[in-house]
This record gives sequence, C-alpha cells and structure tokens, in this order.
Amino acid sequence: MNNRLKVLRAERNWTQAELAERLDVSRQTIVAIEKGKYDPSLPLAFKAARLFGMPIESIFQDEPSPD
Repeated sequence: MNNRLKVLRAERNWTQAELAERLDVSRQTIVAIEKGKYDPSLPLAFKAARLFGMPIESIFQDEPSPD
C-alpha cells in the first residue's frame, strides 16, 4: 500500500513521534507505515484521515495488482 503520510507530516513540521502521539500509536508504527512495511488498520486509517481532514483514499492508495 502506498501512502502520503510522510509528506503530510512534513508539511505540518511534525516529527514521527508527534504524529504517533496524535494517532495514539508508537513511533515505530509510523516508521513502518511510512516505509510501506506495515498497512494501517482501518480504524487507524480513519483516525489519520480525520487528523489530516482528508478522505482515506487521499492518504492511502492500494497498489495495483499484477494481472
């Protein structure tokens, strides 16, 4: 899953730790999501969408499946 979390965080000058605190997760979770190594749960994706005031699809995009 691709995401814009790092860009959105940087636009607000938030550290990974600050974003983690706002989303009530660990900094390691933010690192893993930003690197594409972890897909957020649906509740966490909704929480991020509310925090940034954007639709989930504007933050997280599914990678196209190979056909």
